[in-house]
This record gives sequence, structure tokens and C-alpha cells, in this order.
Amino acid sequence: MQINPKTVKKQFEKNISKYNRNALVQKELAQKLAAALIQYRTQFDRVLEAGCGTGFLTEELSRKISFNKYFANDIVSKSKNYLNKILSDYMFITGNIDKIKTGSKVDLIISNAMFQWLNDLEKSFDNFYNMLEKDGILAFTTFAPDNFKEIRELCGLSLDYKSMEELRQVLEKKYEILYTEQYTKILTFNSPLEILAHMKNTGVNSLASNWTFKDVKEFCGKYLQKYPDLTLTYTPIIVIAHKY
Repeated sequence: MQINPKTVKKQFEKNISKYNRNALVQKELAQKLAAALIQYRTQFDRVLEAGCGTGFLTEELSRKISFNKYFANDIVSKSKNYLNKILSDYMFITGNIDKIKTGSKVDLIISNAMFQWLNDLEKSFDNFYNMLEKDGILAFTTFAPDNFKEIRELCGLSLDYKSMEELRQVLEKKYEILYTEQYTKILTFNSPLEILAHMKNTGVNSLASNWTFKDVKEFCGKYLQKYPDLTLTYTPIIVIAHKY
């Protein structure tokens, strides 16, 4: 599906105060990404974090790497309130990551659980390549095509998740891939409404922002029938690549 950045911004902005209590997988991914990164490098001059959100990854990086300049970007300006509690000296840049400017090249572009919201990932990778210094690193997490497979199978709603192979084919044109990891994380809930609340509070309800009460009722009935264990599947991907 085509992503409307304004809708995504609205949903994340609306539910940002509930994000930390619900984004369990995203927090785990931030920890895993930072741990993988420091296997290759711990010292950077200028860092750009794309889609910093409430600072899960920012906090991990602040403890694990050293840097001289930190650029933090998010489409939601309220994210700055969270990062102010983590970093004392940084530059916050609001806006679409494909359109922002840092004023100078960086040697690390890093992002957690955001790239699936980009409409043209190959174009974004090219843009990041131009923003990176020679020998710079691009490190990110995203999700594979089976992410939220229950929602896709019931409703036909899904982002255009890329497989590891698709990501590899695009990246290898300009990057050396240093590290990849993919795994499955299954969460369980007490009711279909709890699943919808979880998705809403992590910003994902922008996939179905126009649902009526009838739509919700039908969804709950179908979910219980097809997935009585009330599971929700995440399929995280972690990638670290090096600019040629």
C-alpha cells in the first residue's frame, strides 16, 4: 500500500505517550541493533538517527558509542521532548528523512523500526549513500513480509515489507553488507481489542485509520475464529552495511 506520511505522522503523534509501554519489540530491536553495531565500530564523528521516536535507540547508542555530533530526526516534533532527557548536546531535525539536510556528511546513519514506512526504499538508500562519508555505516532494523501476517490474512492490509533478499539486492549495488539477522517474535494477547490497542499505541493503526465500529466488530470475530490463541507475529530484520 502507498504510505501517506501525513497519516503516519498523525497516528504516531496522537499515541506517542503510550508508545514506550507497548513497543516491546521495537525496544528489543534497538538493543540488538546497538549490540551488533559495536562489533564493527564504536567511535563516530557525526551520527544521524532517522526516526528517533521516543529514544529507544538513542539511549542505547548514548551508552555504547562515542560521537562528536548527533543529529536526531523524526517526523513527529514531540520526539524532541523525549530526546532532551537522553542527550544534552544534539541537533533535532523534524521532517521526512528523505527531505532533510544535515549540512555536512555523516559517518553513521542508523534507524530502528522505521524503514518500512518509506515509500521508495531504494531511493532512500541512494539518498543515504550521498549523505554518508566514505567508509560510513548504514545500520537499521525493519520487518520482513510476514510481519503482522494475521492482519494481512484477515484484512488484506500490509505495508510493502521487503524480504532480506530484496534488501540485499538493493544494498549490494553500493554497500558492503557486514551483518544481517532475521527472526520471528510472536506476542500473545487477551482479546482482539487488545491487539488493536497494541497496534494503535505503536502507530500502526494508520493502516486502518478509517475503520468503523462495524469494521472493528467484524475484525474481532474473524480474529478469534482464525487465531484463537490471539497471536500477533513480528518478523524483525537487522542490517549493518558499509559504504564502498
